[in-house]
Amino acid sequence: MAFTLTSNDLKDGNSLPERHVFNDIGYPGDNLSPHLAWENIPEGTRSFAITVYDPDAPTGSGWWHWGVANIPADVREIPQGAGSGKGGLPAGAVQTRTDFGKAGYGGAAPPKGENHRYQFTIHALDVDHIDVDENASGAVLGFNIHFHTLGSATLTVTYG
Repeated sequence: MAFTLTSNDLKDGNSLPERHVFNDIGYPGDNLSPHLAWENIPEGTRSFAITVYDPDAPTGSGWWHWGVANIPADVREIPQGAGSGKGGLPAGAVQTRTDFGKAGYGGAAPPKGENHRYQFTIHALDVDHIDVDENASGAVLGFNIHFHTLGSATLTVTYG
């Protein structure tokens, strides 16, 4: 069976609900990270990482909206709000810096009039720990994930 990512809050291919949209610079959302759950993990998984990426951002390099590393291998879900200071991230997990400039979930905020894709991805890793902290960029997190990925599952939503 395939490694899969699901959510009580998001449906693959649908629009991102307002509660998960950024809540600054004119955006009306609550900036609340969504519930995420995964199953059918690859054999040998020793930890997980989560990334949320907007490949459509007009930057030449996309936009990192969330990064979480060092999720223990026995964890299979995180609750809504875990990346927004509401609790629920497992002990040892670390949120990395987004392109908004700080660690934690940063909701959708495309330029007015544009519709963007937001890729929520769970990565199954072959190591217990990636050496990143809250100051690591999405690119640094992605670089470290790249060399340790056993499998990934993505859920894509849109907002605009």
